[in-house]
Amino acid sequence: MSTILLVDDDPFQAYAHKVALERESFNIERAADASEAFIRLDEPGFSQSLVLIVVGLRLPGLAGPAIVTELSARVPRVPILVIGRNGETASEYTDGNLRFLPSNTSADELLDGVKSFLSNTRRVDGPKLVPSRS
Repeated sequence: MSTILLVDDDPFQAYAHKVALERESFNIERAADASEAFIRLDEPGFSQSLVLIVVGLRLPGLAGPAIVTELSARVPRVPILVIGRNGETASEYTDGNLRFLPSNTSADELLDGVKSFLSNTRRVDGPKLVPSRS
């Protein structure tokens, strides 16, 4: 099954985003911070099921462009959707396999962004990505 890794330390925001994405039959796995995300990516087989990483950048520890750079290095075939911090702009992120949403993005706007990004993104090793219909 295709999986989206949601990296967000805010439990309320993460819950709202998870519920919105699950309405479209996406399988969502949450990591509360960068360390937890990296542990998940190191699990055998986990990264093979990833179709997208959604990362909120108001994280403790490693955050901002640094976490995006590290995620891209660990799973270069997986696109990343960044939910920026206040005052942050898309110009700080230049990776072609990345899309940026502003910090005040609602759960429904996130869902629209994910669907649009996945419909226009091709994994290096596979076809266009669409939600699973379980």
